[in-house]
Amino acid sequence: MSGAAGAAQGVRKEVDNLVQSQIERALANIDVVKREEFEVVKAMAEKARLENESLLKRLEVLESQLGRTDSSTT
Repeated sequence: MSGAAGAAQGVRKEVDNLVQSQIERALANIDVVKREEFEVVKAMAEKARLENESLLKRLEVLESQLGRTDSSTT
């Protein structure tokens, strides 16, 4: 019985490897972004958003010092 169990386990490993390779191939064909790449871009976007907010606040302060309330008035 142990021979049959070992053979079944070997077949299962082979099937698992085949399924995994098929899934990886399918994902590569549909341009799925890896989690690590997504997290890097997400962090970059968050940093840019924070910098944008900071610059907007500085602009508002400078405009108020110049007596302007709207940046479209030149």
